[in-house]
Amino acid sequence: MDMEHVWLLPAIPVVIFAVIGLFGRLLPRGGDWLAILGMGAVTVLAALAIVDFQGDNIAVWSEEWMKISDGSRVVELIEISTYVDSITVVMLTAVTIVTLMVMVYSVGYMAGDSRYGWYFALLSFFAAAMLTLVVSGNLLMLYLAWEGVGLASYLLIGFWWEKQSAAEAAKKAFITTRIGDVGLLIGIILLWRGSGSFDIQEIIHHAESGGFDQTYLTITMLFLFAGAVGKSAQFPLHVWLPDAMEGPTPVSALIHAATMVVAGVYLVARMLPVFDTVLIARDVVLYTGLITAVMAASMALVTSDIKRVLAYSTVSQLGFMFVALGVGAVTAAMFHLLTHAFFKSLLFLGSGSVIHATEEQEVEQLGGLRRKMPATTITFTIGAIALAGIVPLAGFWSKDEILVAAQEGAPAIAYITLAATAVLTAVYSTRLVLLTFWGEPKNRSVHEHAHESPPVMVIPLLILTALAVVSGFVALDGVGEALGFAGGIGEVVYEGAHGHAYALNETVAIGATIASLFGIGLGFIYWWGCAARAEAARNWAPELHALLVNRYYIDHLYQATIDRVILGLSGVVGWFDRRVINETGVDGSAQGLGYFGLRLKFLQTGRIPNYALAMAVGVIAIALVAFGTN
Repeated sequence: MDMEHVWLLPAIPVVIFAVIGLFGRLLPRGGDWLAILGMGAVTVLAALAIVDFQGDNIAVWSEEWMKISDGSRVVELIEISTYVDSITVVMLTAVTIVTLMVMVYSVGYMAGDSRYGWYFALLSFFAAAMLTLVVSGNLLMLYLAWEGVGLASYLLIGFWWEKQSAAEAAKKAFITTRIGDVGLLIGIILLWRGSGSFDIQEIIHHAESGGFDQTYLTITMLFLFAGAVGKSAQFPLHVWLPDAMEGPTPVSALIHAATMVVAGVYLVARMLPVFDTVLIARDVVLYTGLITAVMAASMALVTSDIKRVLAYSTVSQLGFMFVALGVGAVTAAMFHLLTHAFFKSLLFLGSGSVIHATEEQEVEQLGGLRRKMPATTITFTIGAIALAGIVPLAGFWSKDEILVAAQEGAPAIAYITLAATAVLTAVYSTRLVLLTFWGEPKNRSVHEHAHESPPVMVIPLLILTALAVVSGFVALDGVGEALGFAGGIGEVVYEGAHGHAYALNETVAIGATIASLFGIGLGFIYWWGCAARAEAARNWAPELHALLVNRYYIDHLYQATIDRVILGLSGVVGWFDRRVINETGVDGSAQGLGYFGLRLKFLQTGRIPNYALAMAVGVIAIALVAFGTN
């Protein structure tokens, strides 16, 4: 398939969603096989499109969508368009492979669920929305797909809506991301108003040629970035992602580790030439990512739910990507997006394997699972080492690129803070592995019925493990050339006129590796065995521990704001609406007219002489007024 036909990629899962949604009860196994076959076909077609991409740089396809006219001429022509370049290729690789692995894994994890077929229909719907977002050539089409992704996320987080916690988490995710989505919509409208087009490339050209007023464009891009902050769970809209773990674990792997949450990174990367024209906006991207990375990594240190630890890790790693974008290093950001998709989805699916086998996800109730679940232990550990950034696994290569970019393009304090966050990443990764798989079982009943997951769940773990090991090597020109590209990822994904060959910065690489090993060592010191040192540290600084456990009290602040400000204001508005608008304005006027009508009816006697007298008095009154006026 050539790149001009990438519109087929979202079209296939849309059809499958409709078929399973309407006829799933009539299909064998609820139609799971249809969803998997469709996603397999999409993966193959995406691979063919990537092969076609190797011979060209970009591909554009468009069809007329709608015309807006004033009666005599066309004012606006809106098109359905696709745009494929190197950023699109990276996203297609991550989305298709991870989605396919999650669907296969779900066959074992979701077996026996009462809404099994509907689950696979929703996965297909999500894949269609995400693929549409990735290949969109204009902002209006991107926004529609953006909202589709949000809807799919809401339905999948709240898939087990019978649980109060799942229903609340779905609402929290939907409302929180909606705040950012409003900003995105405002930004899109402002870009259209300033450039006269929704086409992304035309907007970029208009910005680079100086067509926007700087103040106007700065405000516009900050609104646009608000959408990325909400969808990618960046500070201060990060609060929804940890609670979103109430959904099925494969959903966490798909939406909240590898695909949906990176939509914000993709948006900023796509619009980075416009951000470059207003450096203040890019600085906001940099420091938002930095604050998020540090805060989320620190919260992961004290979280006991295995999935929430990984959720905070995802938030932190997304912060790393935004730091890279903030210094203009789109190559480093997209490279880390790709490798992170593989090792983080591996970790989430590994945690799902643990939950499936033990029916427990509190790490303080686990331990000693290495003997019962050897395949899960090995694959999960490799994913954790990749997350920690140990050579030669994938995380080492991409995180090294981000640290190099930060060293060259960010203030020293930002680089030091990011490097310290990398140490924290190694610490909480080690803690998670030790508490889950090593040591003695903390709950014997949980340990006794633990077992290895079935092959349909283990095979995706093995494939993602292989990708977590080797995907980082695409940084090397030799590997890129062997795959048919012009070189390594620096020669494929770049910003500016020319790509660059990957060059290992030995100082940064050695320093980062030593720092990560130091973090792993700290993890062993504090959590090996009975974790006595970790317990002592908690008792030594209970206020700090409480601060981290309570998520810096940001959720409490939001809840207090809702309870005391928003609900209070809503009460005042409700009283005004009820008493003034409804009872006085609407009901009062109606009741007043009814009252006067009731009083006036008593003037009607039904006697003709009375009516004649009234008419005579009326004529005399009118005559007096007329003569008096003259």
